[in-house]
Amino acid sequence: MNGVLILGIIVAVVLLFVNRAWIKNRFFPDQHKNYTIDDQFNSDKREREKEIDRLLSKMGKNGISDLSAKDRKRLDELSKM
Repeated sequence: MNGVLILGIIVAVVLLFVNRAWIKNRFFPDQHKNYTIDDQFNSDKREREKEIDRLLSKMGKNGISDLSAKDRKRLDELSKM
């Protein structure tokens, strides 16, 4: 019984060690550090551009038919900003 308990503890410690980045990001997320309104605007703009690039690359493989209705709507919203 003691051997099984020790083995369980070792497995738990190894799993915690392997998943430490996920645990850190899950429970202690990095704070966005936007010091000015311009920083916030630029940060938001970069995020929108990343999402547009993701949707366009998805669309570029097989055309617009590759996008779901939700993706098409989101692309339309982003293109109007």
